[in-house]
Amino acid sequence: MSRIVRRGFLAGALALPLVAHAKVQQSGEDKRQRQLRDDWPWLGRYADENRALLAAGTKTNIVFMGDSITEGWRRQRPGFFKPGRVGRGISGQTTPQMVLRMMADVVALKPRYLHIMAATNDVAGNTGPMTLAQTFDNFRMMIAIAQANRIEVLLASVPPADRFPWRPGVETVKPIRAINAWLKRYAKTAGATWIDYWPVLADANGAMRPGLANDGVHPTEQGYDLMATVIEPFLRARKI
Repeated sequence: MSRIVRRGFLAGALALPLVAHAKVQQSGEDKRQRQLRDDWPWLGRYADENRALLAAGTKTNIVFMGDSITEGWRRQRPGFFKPGRVGRGISGQTTPQMVLRMMADVVALKPRYLHIMAATNDVAGNTGPMTLAQTFDNFRMMIAIAQANRIEVLLASVPPADRFPWRPGVETVKPIRAINAWLKRYAKTAGATWIDYWPVLADANGAMRPGLANDGVHPTEQGYDLMATVIEPFLRARKI
C-alpha cells in the first residue's frame, strides 16, 4: 500500500467516528422534529402511564408539571417520587406546550396539588421567541385550569442559570429574575403557594452554585436533594 493510499485510508478511518456522531445527532434532531410536527405538546409522552394509573385506581396526591428539570428529578431521585407523587416533566418544553398538557397529564389524574416549575425554555426560545407577557399568560392559564378543577397550585421559581449550553449568547439571569419576581407576586394574587428554590440553588450572580448543576442548568443529585429540603416540609405537613 503506497504512502498516499495509507494516508487516505487513515484519514477516512479517523473521520468515521465523527460521521457516526453527526448521523446520531441528525437522527435525534429528526426524531425531535417529527415529534413536534405530529404531537406538538407531546400528549403521547405519558399517555400509557396515565392510563395505567387510572386503571389501577391509584390515588394521585400531587403532579409535578415541568420540563427537563422536573423530568430529571424523577430520573435521578426516584425515591422522592413515592406513590402519590407523579412526575410529568418533558425535556425541552415551554409553557404553551404545558398548557396543552394540563387536561391529560394533570386534571385527568385528579390530584390534590399541582407543582409547576417552568419557563426555562421560554427564555431559551425552544419553541420560538416569546415575550415575558406570553409566559405570564401561560402560567395564568395553567393555574386557572387547575383551580377550576379544585386543584391547589404550588408555583415554583424558575431555577437559576447564567447560561444555556444549547442557546449560546442568550441572556438568562435578567429574564429569569423578572419571571420569578412576577411569579412570587402572582402566587399571592391567585391564591397559589410560592415555592422558592433560589435560596438553596443560586449564587449571588444568579448562577447555579458550584456542584449543583453539571451544565449550569440541570441539577445534580445534590441539587435535587437541596430542592427536596425546600418542598418536603410542605408535603409532609399535608401527608403527601
